[in-house]
Amino acid sequence: MWGRSASTGRIHRGGRRRRDTNRRNRLSVDVINPIASLSRERTSSAKAFLARPLQGKPPRATTRCNPFRTRDGNPNESNPGMNIVWRPDRDLIADSNLGRFMARLGETDPRAFVDRSVRDIEWFWREVVEELDITFQRPFDRVLDSSQGIAWTTWFSGGLINLAQHCLDRHAQGTAGERLAIIWDGEDGSSRRLTYRELHAMTSRAASALGCLGVTQGDRVGLFLPMIPEAVAAFLACARIGAVAVPVFSGFGAAAIAARLVDCQARVLIAARTSVRRGRPIDMLGEALQAVESTPSVTHLVVIEREHPRPTTPIGQARLVDWNTWLESEPDDVPSRPLDPETPVLIAYTSGTTGKPKGAVHVHGGFLVKIAQEAAHQADMRAIDRLCWVTDLGWIMGPWTIVGGLAAGGTVVLAEGAIDYPAADRLWAIVERHRVSILGLSPTLIRALMKHGLDPALGHDLRSLRILASTGETWDPESWRWLFERVGGGRIPIINLSGGTEVGACLLSVLPVCPIKPCSLGGPALGMAVDVYDQKGESLKSGVGELVCVKPWPGMTRGIWGDPERYLATYWSRYPGVWTHGDWASIDGDGFWYLHGRSDDTLKVAGKRIGPAEVESALAAHEAVAESAVIGAPDPIKGDQIHCYVVLKRGYEGSRSLEHELAEHVAVALGKSFTPAAVWFVGDLPRTRSGKILRRLIRQAALGLPWGDASSLENPEALLAIARTPAG
Repeated sequence: MWGRSASTGRIHRGGRRRRDTNRRNRLSVDVINPIASLSRERTSSAKAFLARPLQGKPPRATTRCNPFRTRDGNPNESNPGMNIVWRPDRDLIADSNLGRFMARLGETDPRAFVDRSVRDIEWFWREVVEELDITFQRPFDRVLDSSQGIAWTTWFSGGLINLAQHCLDRHAQGTAGERLAIIWDGEDGSSRRLTYRELHAMTSRAASALGCLGVTQGDRVGLFLPMIPEAVAAFLACARIGAVAVPVFSGFGAAAIAARLVDCQARVLIAARTSVRRGRPIDMLGEALQAVESTPSVTHLVVIEREHPRPTTPIGQARLVDWNTWLESEPDDVPSRPLDPETPVLIAYTSGTTGKPKGAVHVHGGFLVKIAQEAAHQADMRAIDRLCWVTDLGWIMGPWTIVGGLAAGGTVVLAEGAIDYPAADRLWAIVERHRVSILGLSPTLIRALMKHGLDPALGHDLRSLRILASTGETWDPESWRWLFERVGGGRIPIINLSGGTEVGACLLSVLPVCPIKPCSLGGPALGMAVDVYDQKGESLKSGVGELVCVKPWPGMTRGIWGDPERYLATYWSRYPGVWTHGDWASIDGDGFWYLHGRSDDTLKVAGKRIGPAEVESALAAHEAVAESAVIGAPDPIKGDQIHCYVVLKRGYEGSRSLEHELAEHVAVALGKSFTPAAVWFVGDLPRTRSGKILRRLIRQAALGLPWGDASSLENPEALLAIARTPAG
């Protein structure tokens, strides 16, 4: 059955504005040759620089409509056509944090260095602590201890440390005190700036005030806050006194907030009265009040007023407290408490496949060391850099940005609100206005920005950018190349990394001292003993298999809050003593790693397995497709049938002929076995505020099943439209 519009249920008739009749049979695309000479180039006109054609040898055509499979539908071992498009020059390598680290250790080959870091993880993480001068108030006796089993490995035994002391105190109390720590950017173009000394004072007062409310070491404090400076201060204030921060996504409703507060038995909730999204004020306090009424453990609700403070009033069992009044009389020099490195600092909630949120526990020592290392050696973050990651405090990249940016002594740029409002160029305006040098984003965000065309980026001076970082989802070649070639002009490396909330960091990452292939994740992150397993638990030499990690790492979760059995069952039960991450991965003939989507999303069509990302990648190569999401619907004969939800580029209109064309396009790219059963045209795809597409919810809605936990959804209307498609 061919698809109809998910928004109207009717088949659209009519043509497209433009059409290339040979397009559907033409699989070749241009591949840009290495352009290392552009890595340091500067120009007086950013627009001219970004718009000009790339230089080098003439591009050659290759068959890579889908980078992961050959024409016969089998996994593509060597990924021909996925050529290296960026190489660091010698000066860049020598000047990078990782280059200097390697030089100190006498290492010259990055891949050999990664191998050594994996073979001897104890040596490597000890060297990281020394290289980054991680501040231990008392030195540790032992790097790691797996005597209770690999799943319960502890790190830096015998030492004392505090995440806030390393990220904030040492800068504020030294010569860097007047350096900018935080820049906040609002949708209306307004901004606020805090130096390290000012952030230290705010954090100290908040830490003291928390103590006055009875919060002690180990107590949980909910943070229902947008990306504002107070969110950073509140997070670090919890760390300062040994309390556990529980960031909650700023777009959640009362029920979702309460579920997390109840699960961790939070004692205090800090919330903003309002936030702003697409020019519209969001009543965060209203949701917080309802959540607190359902959470008996909460004794105080601290409210951050965005305009004028309001009087303190009782609310059920808790008491409303104004943030500014709360901090007025508190001291601004409260010291950070030295803590055991295994002291919890953060509970990061993520939705499970069952719909019940999971609270991943992270600790002072391991989380700090791993995030500081990633920011330094993967994002190449330094004190002179300004880091902006498009995220929310409630996602793991929120704490990652705070800890990674401040540990390096750099400046963190917080962007509140929609990134394409009030105009499509807001992200690029932020880069220009605040001279952002490291920009982190998701592939889905880029796919959404591509719909606005290139002009929003070309209208801004982006020469301050030297690193583009990405995580969240699998890249498709079209979007990756748009960002790299058209926006970045081929001069800026895309540091693609992948991990997760429970990982606390990443398993795979591109390194800034290594060549880059489009869409690749480079290889194992430093110190991460990752592998690709087949169904029998044996290491794969070729093909697609399960991404696993066979050794512990400092940032790994210390379990799921209150549910150790769920932690063991979810990550450690499939292959004993091995972390199973739930992603499909492969390694090409040149040693470059790729992800192919979630393994629990895998489709099995007539006995053949395929990931949604592979179908989506094939669709993205068609000129009409802006983005897509693919699910499997039950089929009594084939097992699964492929349903595609497609957002078209501006200027294209859905029609029956285009549905057939897209289905044929996928069939030619992947093989006839994987011809989609239906193609549905939709106006948008359900996504989180950070841009991640929620395929689990798409499948549940399309099949008429209960949605489960949909609290992270930003645009429920998109899911309601999909629910009208008869995929079941």
